[in-house]
Amino acid sequence: SPWHAREACVYSLEKGYTMYTSNMGLPELRLEIVKYLARRFDLEYSAKDEVIVTVGASEAVDMAFRTVICPGDEVLIPEPCYVSYRPCAILAGGVPVSLETTQETEFKVTPEMLEKSITPKTKALVLSYPNNPTGAILNREELEALARVIIKHDLLVISDEIYGELTYEGSHFSIASLPGMRDRTILISGVSKAFAMTGWRIGYVAAHRDFIAGMVKVHQYTLLCAP
Repeated sequence: SPWHAREACVYSLEKGYTMYTSNMGLPELRLEIVKYLARRFDLEYSAKDEVIVTVGASEAVDMAFRTVICPGDEVLIPEPCYVSYRPCAILAGGVPVSLETTQETEFKVTPEMLEKSITPKTKALVLSYPNNPTGAILNREELEALARVIIKHDLLVISDEIYGELTYEGSHFSIASLPGMRDRTILISGVSKAFAMTGWRIGYVAAHRDFIAGMVKVHQYTLLCAP
């Protein structure tokens, strides 16, 4: 981890910052997260009620599923993918539905693939780009094509963008910044990857305040607050 982050941690201990924070996280950190998202990805959120600091992005994924998925809801999960999505969907009572991406499509979800997989029970789509483990990315035009299908079928999106800063061709683009997508997208990220701070367990979720109001209830009764 960067030396200035380690030094700030040591100084905070010396100053006695060893108590519980707000359930939603330190206000100062939430404000910096909001500034970062606006500066880097053109995303606008309120630090007061649209951001929660989580115990890594992994908690945010679990929290998102448990907040929006009802028993029997289908969750579309492009694969190969991060190992937690399917189990978290099941733990929330959902039914994971695989979208099998292939090398022929550069491991990208296509509108045709998405349209074919949607049923009356489909509730949400998981997006994770840049993707772990394939490294696939989606550009603005590809996300716009997906967004048209998502809006048509009134789906929610759980967008895991933890690898956003590891986009080396062009720059990362979030589906939440597209017209009609912000308020149906739960954006997840954190400091683990881009800032080499995996063991610190600091992630965050940014979403419309109605989602956040539900998510903070799950968060406060399972983990209380991030470290």
